[in-house]
Amino acid sequence: MKAVMIIYNLALTEKVEHTLEHVGIRGYTQWDNVEGVGSFTGVPHLGAHTWPEINGVTLTFVDDGKVAPLLEAVQRIDDINKEVGIRAFVWAVEQAV
Repeated sequence: MKAVMIIYNLALTEKVEHTLEHVGIRGYTQWDNVEGVGSFTGVPHLGAHTWPEINGVTLTFVDDGKVAPLLEAVQRIDDINKEVGIRAFVWAVEQAV
């Protein structure tokens, strides 16, 4: 099992939700109004007058076989909307209750 955290401009919320549904991922948790600055490119998303954009975060736990299709879909969203911003991070889940 893997944890996948997707961080994205709130403008992409519907695309992220559609992607999860398309890949067959039912369970997830979302946070809205998340501030941050990307590591490499893009403008800060700080919800401030100077940098008004804001992020959302979706965290989901999936079987290993769903990771690649999910990351490919996130990459497609990013390729189409590079100026908006979306990133995904994956890590192993050793145990869950």
